[in-house]
Amino acid sequence: MVVRTDAGTGARTGARTAGAAGERVEPLPFGRAAAELGLLPRELELAVQLGLVLTEPPQRAGGRRRVARAEVARLRAEDTEAGGGSAGAGAPAALRERLRLVGTVAGAEELGVSPVRFTRLARAGCFAPARFYVNRYRVVVWLYLATEVEQFGDREPGLLRGPLPPAMRVELAEGTDVRARGWRQRRVEQLLAERVDPWERAGAYAAVLSDAALAEEVPDAGERARVVEHRAELVAPARGGSESARRVVEGVLLAESDAEALGFRLGLAVELQAARSEYAAPLPVPAALLTTPAAPPPGGSPPARPAGGTRPRRGSLNWLRRGRRRRTGLPR
Repeated sequence: MVVRTDAGTGARTGARTAGAAGERVEPLPFGRAAAELGLLPRELELAVQLGLVLTEPPQRAGGRRRVARAEVARLRAEDTEAGGGSAGAGAPAALRERLRLVGTVAGAEELGVSPVRFTRLARAGCFAPARFYVNRYRVVVWLYLATEVEQFGDREPGLLRGPLPPAMRVELAEGTDVRARGWRQRRVEQLLAERVDPWERAGAYAAVLSDAALAEEVPDAGERARVVEHRAELVAPARGGSESARRVVEGVLLAESDAEALGFRLGLAVELQAARSEYAAPLPVPAALLTTPAAPPPGGSPPARPAGGTRPRRGSLNWLRRGRRRRTGLPR
């Protein structure tokens, strides 16, 4: 289960910088920041997801986050201090190494094991994928952070040689494969780290739930519409590609089992409750109830009844009273 946290990783908003004379310095657009760091946009995107690069909110809704100039300078300075070379030449070597991805073959070489054993360890959840793509055979190819693979080898040398633990062998024989689940868990955690508003955080949880599961968890149409509005994209929309490849990708994005979905649904429920508490407000009081009826003149007759000679139904007035006491969770 992904739990709510009050503090995110480095993907949260970074500080805005100021020039020598105190003037405001605009952050760099995402593509420009990637170019100045010597990275491809997808590499910088991964760095942001991993919390290695601080970002600032986009200028407009739906836009890409921006990078402060001071953040670019910080990354270059760290690389220079670490002996990575000149601060102005290419991508910082230390950052590039932390972003290095390996597939099955390269990962197996990192651990000194066979590709078959590496795949078995990955299926068992010993390390989670950081990215994936669909090859021309419509097969998901998983990519892992080289640093995490190396850390696993240092931490669990006993799993690199000899028989695997009996419980792990049983699970693998039953077809266990938690690679997609591990990637979804990592991705939702990354989204939560950069979101503060409860509606937006609810959208992060909703990203891995099917429409049916979301409708069941959020039965109110107004609330569900707000959650869908903030529903996060786990991967960038694919350009081109076949329909079959898109279906393979969609299969990776959604929680596979009820047990996995339960954790995300619980997180969604927590954020919905927070949203209701934060944005709740009483219903407006009808103007008719705010008007004090005029008193009849001395010795005069009471005000005439409405046309038709009927009284307002007591049940309708009770409904209005109940409405005044209600608190709603409708989005702002």
